[in-house]
Amino acid sequence: MSAPVVRVDAAAPVSLRSVALPVEHGGWGLLAEPLLIGLALSPSRAGLGFTLAALGAFLARHPLKLLLADRRRGARYARTAVAERVAAAYGALALTGAALALRSAPPAAWWPLLLAAPLGAGQLWYDARHQGRRLAPELLGGAALGSTAAALALAGGWPATVAAALWALMALKAVTSVLYVRARLRLDRGQPAGVETAVAAQTGALLGAAALAWLGAAPLLSVLAFAVLLLRAAHGLSAGRRALRTRDIGFRELFHGLLTATLMATGYLMRW
Repeated sequence: MSAPVVRVDAAAPVSLRSVALPVEHGGWGLLAEPLLIGLALSPSRAGLGFTLAALGAFLARHPLKLLLADRRRGARYARTAVAERVAAAYGALALTGAALALRSAPPAAWWPLLLAAPLGAGQLWYDARHQGRRLAPELLGGAALGSTAAALALAGGWPATVAAALWALMALKAVTSVLYVRARLRLDRGQPAGVETAVAAQTGALLGAAALAWLGAAPLLSVLAFAVLLLRAAHGLSAGRRALRTRDIGFRELFHGLLTATLMATGYLMRW
């Protein structure tokens, strides 16, 4: 038998923003980067559909996290009803985008999203248990978002090898960004930071980009992008760094993410 639902503070005011918008601001960058690259490679109706679907699914995660957490407690707070409506609205946006893509995109374009679905489900599983800030769910979410670049590339008629390389590059970017930001924040707070792991991961990502470029699946500008990210990590985690506020670290990471997306998109389009 399921636990009885207990109403708690049913009349308490609820901030719509706290329910409707995710609190992890870094996730916006991880969402925007693959979408920007994908739209640059596939400026089409199908690309717009996939973009709307990804945006809706991304935004729905936060209210769904609240709903699942409330359900696990067996309680219904004032925010629960708001979260239900917000999640439904975001779900409608995602379904609208999916319907548009379904009418325009080739069947092959859906495979990256289907393969990424278990990663997104895994992140939501952690979210429902109030463990969304742990390393594993952040890595799962970043890798899942990278699939949108592959889907958009396939929708635009790019080869499967390019789509696979795009997903790999976006996953490498997301994973190394998460490791770097976590290490940087802890380092500035005087906590154990795992600096060596973050720098080693960024070095491995650069080598991975170089390998994909050597195989002809990625442009040389992608190697340049990951070289810039490695320099960012080496300096940002060094003893000579300047301590920054969390917000400033986030803005800088957003800049590096957009730079990476611009270089990669330019490389694919110009064959550089």
